[in-house]
Amino acid sequence: MYGRVRTITEKEPIAMIKVSVYRPDLTLIDHTYTNDDGHYSADVPAGELVTVQFDTHHTLVNARSWQPSLVTNVVADDHTPLDRYLLPVGNFADTATGVDVLAAFLLATASGNGSDGDATEESYASAARARLSQIKENTPFLDDVRQLLIRYFQHDSD
Repeated sequence: MYGRVRTITEKEPIAMIKVSVYRPDLTLIDHTYTNDDGHYSADVPAGELVTVQFDTHHTLVNARSWQPSLVTNVVADDHTPLDRYLLPVGNFADTATGVDVLAAFLLATASGNGSDGDATEESYASAARARLSQIKENTPFLDDVRQLLIRYFQHDSD
């Protein structure tokens, strides 16, 4: 599985984005990081149904720069790239992008992938709260979910 990660606003490549690939039961298959050109390659068996999360890593300088993204129920292969565009923190999210970002944070709460095994570790939780507090959701329901996630990351880091 391979692809490229770029900014949704300027279409520029983003380096050091963590790409995590999961089975449907959320067991981690592989994770990797994008290079300076935004490219990544993960070792995933061809034909496997997977979920892919694109997120920053809490130890990197970009930990508070990009909103995460999620692709579910995709079939892994080495013929078609799986490219993603990430929203910079502080930018407006249209409805579809807002759903994508919140779903990626929800996956972090379910899989523990936020910080190499514990999404509630303070360093990941702190970066997640900062990113969530700066996203502008355009529907009351999405904003309610955003606020619940902020409280989740606040509570579990206390």
